[in-house]
Amino acid sequence: MVEAIPNISEGRRPEVVRAVADAVAGVRDVVLLDWTSDASHHRSVLTIAGAPEAIREAILQLFEVTVPHVDLRRHRGAHPRIGAVDVVPFVPLDETPMEVCVTLARSTAALVAERHGIPVYLYEAAATRPERRRLELIRRGQFEGLAGRLADPQWYPDYGPPRPHPTAGATAMAARRPLVAFNVNLASTDLAAARQIARAVRTSGGGLPCVKALGVRLSATPDGRVQVSMNLTDYRRTPVSAALARVTAEAERRGIAVSGAELVGLAPREALDGSAGGAPVLDLVGADRTLEARLARHAEINGPDRAGP
Repeated sequence: MVEAIPNISEGRRPEVVRAVADAVAGVRDVVLLDWTSDASHHRSVLTIAGAPEAIREAILQLFEVTVPHVDLRRHRGAHPRIGAVDVVPFVPLDETPMEVCVTLARSTAALVAERHGIPVYLYEAAATRPERRRLELIRRGQFEGLAGRLADPQWYPDYGPPRPHPTAGATAMAARRPLVAFNVNLASTDLAAARQIARAVRTSGGGLPCVKALGVRLSATPDGRVQVSMNLTDYRRTPVSAALARVTAEAERRGIAVSGAELVGLAPREALDGSAGGAPVLDLVGADRTLEARLARHAEINGPDRAGP
């Protein structure tokens, strides 16, 4: 069994996100576990699970709906992006070997490139070159800088043409272990402070291990408050509670209060209940935000042998 977490660059038109979700949920033997949208990030994250072949078909259907409806030439949001379908990570569940997800990422990338003329990069465990393992390096320059990057033979895509799709840009696909996408909202409109806090927290700035962080403005809030948006790539090395504590401490040093926190998508239960380290945060994010809870709910409603959401 495999989990896929496609991120699309649309968070402000619920009818488009609903159409994408319906297309994914309509694939036999795929379970749509969750989808969330954020208007400030202008991004939606879907979580699906199923057999590898069914997951591949669901991702192909997702592209069929997303590409005609998302034009990155007119897209502005807080989250970095290179594509209408920006990233598609595949995560092994249960005892599934990582190699299954590597094969799935590469075969799906080849089909997307062939059908849509979209350049596709491979990252994390699916990467074909060591310098492409990190997503932030692939996404440097975002959609606006993509044409210039693709003109360099060193940055030709793994699949597809060496030029951006005119409206859909490029896509990055991965095979990886679970990560936790966790955002901390600040009671402040000071974007410079949020960026300083993110720099102090993330690994590349000398902060916590296995943490990527950005300071962003939440343009959809009435007063334009700011946020520290994080990806915890190994929640055993840096638990969610430790990341929250560091952001809180850095904010307090600057006289800024934390106004809330949110989990984006789902996370393994052990990342939230403290069993993998750190203090439990289930009460903060909600017990139903775990991957296990959603899978159990699906089995309870539909029975263990029935497909569909």
